[in-house]
Amino acid sequence: MTTADQKATSSDEFWRLRLYVAGQTPKALKAFENLKRICEEHLKGRYTIEVIDLLVNPQLAEGDQIIAIPTLIRNLPTPIKKIIGDLSNTEKVLVGLDLKRVR
Repeated sequence: MTTADQKATSSDEFWRLRLYVAGQTPKALKAFENLKRICEEHLKGRYTIEVIDLLVNPQLAEGDQIIAIPTLIRNLPTPIKKIIGDLSNTEKVLVGLDLKRVR
């Protein structure tokens, strides 16, 4: 296992995730449900999810340069990663978050 692989699978890393949505639409609810399931399976006890509703706080979209919703931002561990969509493709989400290596 390489150092990069060890870092990606480290069991003591804490994950800070931010999910941007616009209201409680079916797509937004599905994105949150998918994210929660993935986190419970792969990061149990080592993550926080902050949901930001851009209908309530539209000014927050600028800081993370949100151009589409739902968008997931991984703030920790670094580097920052972005995934756009309802997060229904678990494989792509795992690779996008660096929880799984592309083979």
